[in-house]
Amino acid sequence: MRVRVLGILSLFSVLIVVAVAASILTSVSRELTQELQINRVAALNRFAQLADDAVSTGDTSQLQRDMNRYSQLYGEGIVVHTPQATLTSGGLSPDRADVRDSIGRARLNLADTALAPVQPFGPRSEVIARSFGTASQVLGEAALDVDLGAARQKLRERWLLVVLAAVAGWTLLLLGAARVTGWVLRPVHRLTDAVAAFEESGRATRLREEGPPELQRLSRAFSAMAEHVAASMDSQRQLIADASHQLRNPVGALRLRADLLALELDAPAQRAAAAGLTRELEHVEGVLDGVLRLAAAEHRVQEGAVTGAGLVLGERAQHVDPWPVLQEAVERAEPAAVSAGARLELAPPPSPSLRVVSNRSDLADMVDELIGNAVKYAPGATIRVGVRAEAGRSGETAPGGEAVQQDRVVALVVTDDGPGLSEQELAAATTRFWRSPQHSATPGTGLGLAIVARLAEANGARLVLATAQPHGLVARVEFRATRQVPASGPGSPDGDDEAGRHGRARPDA
Repeated sequence: MRVRVLGILSLFSVLIVVAVAASILTSVSRELTQELQINRVAALNRFAQLADDAVSTGDTSQLQRDMNRYSQLYGEGIVVHTPQATLTSGGLSPDRADVRDSIGRARLNLADTALAPVQPFGPRSEVIARSFGTASQVLGEAALDVDLGAARQKLRERWLLVVLAAVAGWTLLLLGAARVTGWVLRPVHRLTDAVAAFEESGRATRLREEGPPELQRLSRAFSAMAEHVAASMDSQRQLIADASHQLRNPVGALRLRADLLALELDAPAQRAAAAGLTRELEHVEGVLDGVLRLAAAEHRVQEGAVTGAGLVLGERAQHVDPWPVLQEAVERAEPAAVSAGARLELAPPPSPSLRVVSNRSDLADMVDELIGNAVKYAPGATIRVGVRAEAGRSGETAPGGEAVQQDRVVALVVTDDGPGLSEQELAAATTRFWRSPQHSATPGTGLGLAIVARLAEANGARLVLATAQPHGLVARVEFRATRQVPASGPGSPDGDDEAGRHGRARPDA
């Protein structure tokens, strides 16, 4: 925007400077022309008077001497035509075309003493002429070859001064326009950055009140609005988290009572009804647990445990080798996979080993959720789990400020050859409480992939879903690859101490 505004202001300033300079130059040219014309017409009138006297007396010697002196002094030629003779000085020939034309017009008693406006470049001289005699009779003509060189040189000098002054004035106008543009647009840019930051993080930023009064009022209004919206969003998230947490105890108590009630029932129909009630309570517990986990993940993203380029590590983030995490997740999911008729395959560890910057328990949560999702919705499928380095994003900064390896990401990949999802379903899969119509009969909350997406975002990664070939689903959690790997020891990349301190969250935790 700054370039566009400066371009428009520069164009207007150029037009203003050119208009002023043109007006000044026109005035200078007119002034020099008038000055030259007054002097030369006065000289021409004098020679016409001398020629008239010479015709009366019949003696032209004095006229010739005056003409010669004038030509020597000013370097301008003169031609005087009388009935008796034609006198010349300064080498001016009466046969020259312009001299002949001027004398012809003067012979017709037409005034030919007006000079064209002096221009910086053009013919070096211009002829003016007039007649002399009585009112009723033309006795002769006098022509003067006006030298325009000195006037043109003076005009060029003044043009140079005006052009230099115009350039200096335009530069000052441009600098002033740049200052004014910066003063006006600075709060606009701050507002744009604040809107983008609010869109990404949901955090309100109080803007500095600067610039024109209208923009100051806009900055105040945006700051108040952003603070109000951020407070409302925080209140909503807190309400959901608090409500989910407070409902867990009553739901747990209801489930206990339902279990006790089932023990007292004898009829098969009554026991079946009690079992159905227990299943519904288990579903409610699952939903509450999912909402709590999603709220915690969104809170971490909101608080900026890891927030985009130039990431700031949270206390629990570290360099982790993801392959052992995958191995543990596969071992935990093996019984459920066997029950569902699925087969889990873990790819060999990469060589050399890879590292990602993440919270280890979050990493385990994401892998558990993706494997559990594949087991649940792709029964009887082959589920392949692995980690590999691939081409990906570049030119970014990793958590802690480490340089990012160009065009490399570390991807945790969970692939199944089940029914998969359509393109439209892939786009909606990370929406909260969304479930595919083809899996409506399968128990679930619709929060699993949303939780994985938020946890990935909280750890500087991203969840990518795609269709497997020929069918199935590919879920990838992509971390930016880093060059920097800390040494082994307590709090090493393997993250054993970290996992020991904070524990490892289960998918249903």
